[in-house]
Amino acid sequence: MAYVISNDCMACGTCIDQCPAGAISEGEIYSIDPDMCLDCGTCADACPSGAINPGE
Repeated sequence: MAYVISNDCMACGTCIDQCPAGAISEGEIYSIDPDMCLDCGTCADACPSGAINPGE
């Protein structure tokens, strides 16, 4: 299951550099492409606001 980014996202960019699959896109609130996400959790570990969590 792909990770998702909640509205708590601060758009700081920390997660983009950490994603090995390049699945994260910039925006007012960043987003993760579920088809590209490897479900590794690296982005969630790097997120300073705790906005990234496993999807359901």
